[in-house]
Formats: sequence, C-alpha cells, structure tokens
Amino acid sequence: MRILGIDPGLRNLGWGVIESRGTRLSHVANGVCTSDGDDLGERLLSLHNQVTEIIEAFAPDQAAIEQTFVNKDGAGTLKLGQARGVALLTLAKAGLPVGEYAPNRVKKTVVGVGHAEKEQVMHMVKLQLPGCLPKNADAADALAIAICHAYYRGTQQRQLREKRA
Repeated sequence: MRILGIDPGLRNLGWGVIESRGTRLSHVANGVCTSDGDDLGERLLSLHNQVTEIIEAFAPDQAAIEQTFVNKDGAGTLKLGQARGVALLTLAKAGLPVGEYAPNRVKKTVVGVGHAEKEQVMHMVKLQLPGCLPKNADAADALAIAICHAYYRGTQQRQLREKRA
C-alpha cells in the first residue's frame, strides 16, 4: 500500500510518500510544494497543480492529511483551511480515500507525545523510515501523517464496517 501524506499550508505544503507492507514501512519520496502567484486564487491553483503532479508521479493508493486546528490568528487559520480544502479536492478528484488526523494524534503516534516539537517529529520520522532525509520540517510532518495513517487505517475501516452493520 502506497500512502501520500500531506501537511497543508498556503505558502509551503509538505508531502511525503511511504510504502506500507504489513508492519514494515519504507520511504518513497518527500518534498514541499511552494505556492506561486500574486493573488490567493493563483496560489491555490498552483498548489492544486503541484499535488496533482505528485499523485501522477507516485501513484498512491490512499492519502492522509492533517486536520486544521484553530489558532489565535483567524485570518491565518482561514487561509490554512483554504489550502487544506484544495488538497482535499485534489485527492478526491484523483479518487483517493483520505484519512484525516489531528496534529496531536500524529505526534502521539510517531513520537509518543502529543505535544512534540518539530525536531522530535523529524528525528522519529528518520528512525521509522531508515535512509529518509526529509526536505524540511513540513515534509517530515507529511511523512509523519502518512505513518499515522499506516498505523490507523485498518482501525478506521473496521469502525466504518461496525457503524454500517
């Protein structure tokens, strides 16, 4: 199973692709999409185009994205939500099932602490994906989101089946 993790952001959108075979995880690729353009619409379109290229290049089976958290800067939260919406739309357009995870759940899964620092996330991603060199903290966060999805995806599917039964 190939999983694309996305750490949404308007300026820098981190992405990471991993392979999950049973309990074994391996790194495929990672990077950062940097939005281009003078206005918000152009920047969002730029992110859409870049995520589309990643999907075409790495052919993931599933995707995972971080949920938006509300912070003190309401305008910043709104812009983050718009970038996240573009990423979700792009994933849906590609027909990918998407898992959504709270930042604290991702950190707790990968580091063992829900309020871990970015350096701790980067360190644990490198340990769990030997040979992986994340491009930056955004890419490391995206890989952590993919790792979290690899861990929880079976649980989510069982919960969906239980609710339908």
